[in-house]
Amino acid sequence: MLNLGETFPNFTASSTLGDLDFYEYLGNDWGVVFSHPADFTPVCTTELGRMAQLAKEFAARNVKTICLSIDTVGDHHGWVEDVKKVSGCQVPFPLVADTNGEISEKVGMLDKSVDKKVTVRAVFVLGPDKVVKAVICYPASTGRNFDEILRLIDSLQLTAARPDVVTPVDWKVGGDLIVKPGCEIAGCTSVELPSGKNYLRYVKQ
Repeated sequence: MLNLGETFPNFTASSTLGDLDFYEYLGNDWGVVFSHPADFTPVCTTELGRMAQLAKEFAARNVKTICLSIDTVGDHHGWVEDVKKVSGCQVPFPLVADTNGEISEKVGMLDKSVDKKVTVRAVFVLGPDKVVKAVICYPASTGRNFDEILRLIDSLQLTAARPDVVTPVDWKVGGDLIVKPGCEIAGCTSVELPSGKNYLRYVKQ
């Protein structure tokens, strides 16, 4: 699987929104690439429905989403009707048909524990430079938490704009930030630690 700091490769493929050039689709926005094991399966249906419900949240963060599996475009088109029924929302993002598994193989999204080609529940968060900023991988048995993925994107975008801070455990927008070691910010608050080392310093967002 691609690692942090590696460039996600460009590809062209058929999708529910027509023929798609991945880099052209992303433009200068952030991107999130999701893979799912198969169409017409229960967990995936709930996931795609949740993604559709959160489409405005991703758009507000200048993030373009794209989903991928080894199913055909025809299957994708049939499946999105089920997703619409479950979620009450249209699916506004493209579902890519990687029928030969070429894209999935290249970026490491195939499940090696099964004989046939099945994509895992992978999540790649990409910056506008097409570089991988975060990777999450779930087994087929576990649905993803999209609120956490949005939280992750909020942290990535904030720290990209402010390289002098990092976000603490369970951080949410508006919460205190941690001053990155080696950086100085006026008005920060230091935590006195038994070690005597001054490495834990907080600052208001």
